Amino acid sequence: VQLQASGGGLVQAGGSLRLSCAASGRAFSDYTMGWFRQAPGKEREFVAAIRSADGNTYKADSVKGRFTISRDNAKNTMYLLMNSLKSEDTAVYYCAATRSRLIVSSMAQTRHYSYWGQGTQVTVSS
Repeated sequence: VQLQASGGGLVQAGGSLRLSCAASGRAFSDYTMGWFRQAPGKEREFVAAIRSADGNTYKADSVKGRFTISRDNAKNTMYLLMNSLKSEDTAVYYCAATRSRLIVSSMAQTRHYSYWGQGTQVTVSS
């Protein structure tokens, strides 16, 4: 599967953005999908994931209550709605996919995802 992330941009603190991740190929619904982000000088970190099997979602504590992950299997697209953005949310955001059945503790680990998009920059000005 190939992934294309889009929707990033410059936004003021407190604002909102919606990221999209379009997937090519078949059987999109079979993939567990995730969002990760990487700020300059920092390691890539988990943001949110949505499981293929049951559609359950998981989020990092830092984004709970502000970010919503969703997917539209008919459109082969995953979304990340980001509200109440903070300066610390500034990063390159990557979407990722895996056909592996992940347990909850594995969903936040980059090594379990086989496919990655190219990233989209999100900059939050304070």
